[in-house]
Amino acid sequence: MLTINNLRKVYNRTEVLNIPELTFEKGEIIGIVGNNGAGKTTLFSAILDLIQVSAGTITSKGNDVSQTEDWKKYTAAFLDEGFLIGFLRPEEYFEFVGKLHNLTDSTTLEFVQQFESIFNGEILGKKKYIRDLSKGNQKKVGLISALIGDPELVIWDEPFSNLDPSTQLRVRGLIEDYSANKTFLISSHDLNHIAEVCTRIVILDHGKIVKDVLRSEISKEALVAFFTPA
Repeated sequence: MLTINNLRKVYNRTEVLNIPELTFEKGEIIGIVGNNGAGKTTLFSAILDLIQVSAGTITSKGNDVSQTEDWKKYTAAFLDEGFLIGFLRPEEYFEFVGKLHNLTDSTTLEFVQQFESIFNGEILGKKKYIRDLSKGNQKKVGLISALIGDPELVIWDEPFSNLDPSTQLRVRGLIEDYSANKTFLISSHDLNHIAEVCTRIVILDHGKIVKDVLRSEISKEALVAFFTPA
């Protein structure tokens, strides 16, 4: 579904990404892990054509993401609060995203209402602007908005951060429930969640892939040990 070839990104003569080849298939849940500065967010930004790469190509269903916008029809992402519109209420923002997918407001709101267990009574009907919500509740709005329109590719950067433990587990369940017909790309510093929910784990270090394995090929303990200081 998504193919990366000879991808490089250089900032001020410092190479932050160097990925010769990487492919993601439909239905995979891929965990992208690495320490700060590993290149995770840069990789996501490149996939979403938010930055201009220094070399290489990223193709989605065979189409170069930098040359066409067709991939936007089936791709959704939430990287950070900058994706939100702070002066809108959550319902207004959901409706805005729904319109991008040619959905009626009622259809959109009916869709998001099924995630009330994640919202925990703190999002819908509260008449609060998104900018006035807690970081955790802003995260909830962003994550769920990325599922509107039934995208085939979902990209979430640090989806578990700022969420309480119960909501983290609900988000994990949501990923598992929706993964049958979607590809999830997830970055997280939480190795436990990555080890439990992802079907494949890609470890980045200073912009390079140092390990790319199926979850069945690496234990949680081995994953933790990889990042344990010597």
